[in-house]
Amino acid sequence: MSSTARNETSAPIHNLLANRWSPRGFDATHVISLEELNSVLEEGRWSASMSNSQPWHFIAARRGTPTFERIVASMMGFNQAWTPATLALILLAERRENEEGDRLPVAEYDLGQAAAHMSVQAEALGLHAHQMLGFHRDELNDLVPEGYQPFTLLSLGLHADDETVSEKIRERDASPRERLPLEAITTIDA
Repeated sequence: MSSTARNETSAPIHNLLANRWSPRGFDATHVISLEELNSVLEEGRWSASMSNSQPWHFIAARRGTPTFERIVASMMGFNQAWTPATLALILLAERRENEEGDRLPVAEYDLGQAAAHMSVQAEALGLHAHQMLGFHRDELNDLVPEGYQPFTLLSLGLHADDETVSEKIRERDASPRERLPLEAITTIDA
């Protein structure tokens, strides 16, 4: 069990994963460098994919850019309250067919792996990633290349829990994280 990590684990795991979480309270004054953003994107590029199909396209926008503002405007509900303070937003788009028109049966799975890898890379950089589906995908169709469709968003930020973050978000971020016990989700024949 990890005692110094944010997440209480029942078996030892790497500290980057034991500390990974998805806050919503971010430092609106911090700026992400292009080098840091490219590092996160590069990790997504190198994630595993079936037959090396790489069924993804990433549209990254740093805070203050027109694309960032477009993505924020597409957010639903509570996501509009906290995403403007993030450092960058990455729209992850998928394609479900290869160039020959053959179906890519695990495109969403592969895209999920890319998002997970980017989240871990953000953690390695001292940042946090928050994945979300609460946005109007159809409003962002023109941002993605032909043959791709918007699927999910990844926000990057530097966590903040001071007065610049709303009390509701601070309370939500401070609440304990829970997971089902390992025994409830695994079967081991050892």
